[in-house]
Amino acid sequence: MAPSFSLRVLKVLNTKRKQPSSKHKRVSRGEKLRIDEKREDDGEEKNGFRLKTSVRSQSHGVQPLGNLLVSPTSYNSRNPGLGNLRVLPDELLVDLFGLLGPTELGRLSAVSKSLYVFCNHEPLWRNLVLEHLKGTFFFNGSWKSTYIAAFWPGVGLEKATSAIRVRDFYSDYLFQSWLCASLEMKPEWLERDNIQRRKRISVEEFVRDFEEPNKPVLLEGCLDDWPALEKWNRDYLIRVSGDVVFSVGPVEMKLKDYFQYADLVKEERPLYLFDPKFAEKVPQLGSDYHTPVYFQEDLFSVLGKERPDYRWVILGPAGSGSSFHVDPNSTSAWNAVIKGSKKWVMFPPEVIPPGVHPSPDGAEVACPVSIMEWFMNFYKMTKEWKRRPVECVCKAGEVVFVPNGWWHLVINLEDSIAITQNYVSRRNLVSVLDFLKKPNASELVSGTKDRVNLYEKFKGALDNTFPGTIEELTLKAEEKRAQQKKLTFWESVTDAKVGGFKFSF
Repeated sequence: MAPSFSLRVLKVLNTKRKQPSSKHKRVSRGEKLRIDEKREDDGEEKNGFRLKTSVRSQSHGVQPLGNLLVSPTSYNSRNPGLGNLRVLPDELLVDLFGLLGPTELGRLSAVSKSLYVFCNHEPLWRNLVLEHLKGTFFFNGSWKSTYIAAFWPGVGLEKATSAIRVRDFYSDYLFQSWLCASLEMKPEWLERDNIQRRKRISVEEFVRDFEEPNKPVLLEGCLDDWPALEKWNRDYLIRVSGDVVFSVGPVEMKLKDYFQYADLVKEERPLYLFDPKFAEKVPQLGSDYHTPVYFQEDLFSVLGKERPDYRWVILGPAGSGSSFHVDPNSTSAWNAVIKGSKKWVMFPPEVIPPGVHPSPDGAEVACPVSIMEWFMNFYKMTKEWKRRPVECVCKAGEVVFVPNGWWHLVINLEDSIAITQNYVSRRNLVSVLDFLKKPNASELVSGTKDRVNLYEKFKGALDNTFPGTIEELTLKAEEKRAQQKKLTFWESVTDAKVGGFKFSF
């Protein structure tokens, strides 16, 4: 984090603390928008950030590094307390301390104030809980207190987890983790809504206008007959699920335990319930919805039980979501919101989002640690791009179509429940087959136990079920690519990337 950014954040947070108490009351989104508009009219900094009304102060008093520039002492208490370790960056220190167990962290935290701050970093204790307790923990408001309550129930939690504030401690890395967990989404991050919206269009219109040209669309009114829209609330889901466990990040949890966690959590990357076998685990949930008419052709179904994972139930609190990724196996997808709302940001396949760095073979993607961090550091620059992202807020009862190959980020704006499915239709079949036969397909394919033979199995099943279809669609795809390569005279002498002329001899 650059010092200028750190100074600006502190200035805005201090400004918020000095405002009249009436500005701190819980207000609706519309009221918040009006407050922000008034601030801009008053000349207050437009790019300021707002803290959540329920946010807790930084427990150990960690400040952004840029504040050290205006400190009267120019003293960072981080350094002397670390000894020779002070030369290491904070990210590496956290990784090193992550190799320690709970007893070692506790002992090391008593050595110095600096080590106390690092050894009480919540993500370290989150990893310990998930590693040792798996999904059977009862979240106690913080990860450290959750761990202590589980393994040392006789220890007084208030004393064991009380936070000591350390003066003059500056760290961008530790501060940003708290900041990303504490900020509200800015109104300007939510106001851009440039996706095409359609209501009750025909299947032919959907294929012609969106699926064939591989364009996103938000569909309204196609979930109106889903029982899930009326039935799916916490009480119902907990009742029909009973003691069934669902996939939540690296662990499995019962719904009642997950909801209890989601109510209390205040962290940068909340755990996200994302289960691909929910309908098999709880058949009632599978019968509470059906695939919208636009997506009912799914050619992966020819594989029967050997098909890759394709449908998920998704639950998460505000702030949870998925950072930038491309859906698996070159499939297209639809995402239907049942409760709550989601912010979507999508880029076409040829446009890599800012701050995202895929490996050359596509096997790995490096991106900001959290979704909020991406919005803070990269969202603004997309306004200056000629090819801006497609964005929207998808609300309950609405569906977003995600074409194959599109990069997308999704963040829950409130407690949300959704269903998503990936599928293969005749429009993206050739793309899927090309993906499955890549030389490194065994590293790229996901959602199946047999990552090596998926291409041969899928192609063979298609030839048996729909003979001649692959050849027909491959020929059409080649004709389409050839047509796109034909250029007019002016296109042939213009460099599309720089907008100037080019000549070759």
